[in-house]
Amino acid sequence: MVTALERRIAESLDSRASRSILRRVDQPPSAEDGTALVDFSSNDYLSLSTNTTLRRNFLEKLSRTELILGSGGSRLLDGNTAAHVALETRLKDFFNGSAALLFNSGFDANVALFAALPQPGDIVIIDSLIHASVWDGCRSSRAREQVWTFDHNDLESLEMKLKEALTTHEGVRTGETTVFVGAETLYSMDGDFAPLREMVDLVEKTLPRGNGFIILDEAHATGLYGPKGRGLVASLGLEDRIPIRLHTFGKALASNGAVVICSPLVRSYLCNYARSLIFTTALSHSNVISIGCSFDLLEDGTSEELSRQVRTLCTSFVERIVQLTTRVPVALLSIPRTTCLIVQSPDCPASPIIPLMTSKPRLLASHLQRKGYLARPITWPTVPKGQDRVRICIHAGNTEMEITGLVDAIAQWVMDQQAAQSPTLNARL
Repeated sequence: MVTALERRIAESLDSRASRSILRRVDQPPSAEDGTALVDFSSNDYLSLSTNTTLRRNFLEKLSRTELILGSGGSRLLDGNTAAHVALETRLKDFFNGSAALLFNSGFDANVALFAALPQPGDIVIIDSLIHASVWDGCRSSRAREQVWTFDHNDLESLEMKLKEALTTHEGVRTGETTVFVGAETLYSMDGDFAPLREMVDLVEKTLPRGNGFIILDEAHATGLYGPKGRGLVASLGLEDRIPIRLHTFGKALASNGAVVICSPLVRSYLCNYARSLIFTTALSHSNVISIGCSFDLLEDGTSEELSRQVRTLCTSFVERIVQLTTRVPVALLSIPRTTCLIVQSPDCPASPIIPLMTSKPRLLASHLQRKGYLARPITWPTVPKGQDRVRICIHAGNTEMEITGLVDAIAQWVMDQQAAQSPTLNARL
């Protein structure tokens, strides 16, 4: 007998399948000959997951550490060990903060921040493309009826929302109502950077009573940018003007978990009100050791050399793709003309995330995988409708030869698509 719940679940899945948006967790793809694919997809930007020095140091520390399995409970009970406290102290100092609080993931941390911190009557203004975890936090917040969005990376749109808050809420004008502003420093799907310096100036100018509270997610920037990989906020010298920064360890640092850099007052409040911290088992001892080993490579300068390699490869790839896309229809293949992808500057360095916009993302991704390159299609609902893409991520472990091979494979796919549409178009390439 099929229950009502099973029928409704099946109908939802069938609907997604009919629209080609059904997500699956299957065996990882491989090349036509069965070999592993060259990684142009994962968030392992510094290639630390295969770094022999990191692996050796991690295994060595495991071998001489008594406690390595589990943690024993939540941070507020038996999962708060000396190792956890020592790591938080180290991270506080590393990121030049006044307090630090570990979370099991960036998702958990964002949910905690945006669910617990906004008080009744407060206003939350977030970038329209901010991570799903922020939205989940906002939906649980006591300020959930006052969650607004501004157009992605659009300072005029943000200013309009800030002025609307001033006009419509007396508490904002008097400073009694807090306006939270949420953004990512590097966006995971578009590969572009938030205009941080201008954003901070705007919030401080528009809300001079100090009731503007900026929360920045540095998940994709940690390890890649700033002094020793401290992030984009640090690279711009804005640490003292950003109340909360979130750094994660599951991307460039090849581990898992996250840390919130904040004030001691905020840390204490989260320990009392953040449900995703209170009611979950703490990071295991092996996780803590792994995170520490990754930060060893940040502190000794290894990550800076790796990040330079990433940026060099990113520039090489983008230059070739820009040249390719000037000769093909935009609907078939294009690259956003954002500053960070076309022109690099101190405020906007090369991005490791390059979205190849295409109306045929699955066909392109499948072609690249057959040719030996791991790249994945990204479609709605992960990104807005009409903005389908293949997301390319560049890593320190990639080579110029692999970059050339990837570009050649993309060019071949373009030619095949144009030839299928009209044999005469092929001559344009």
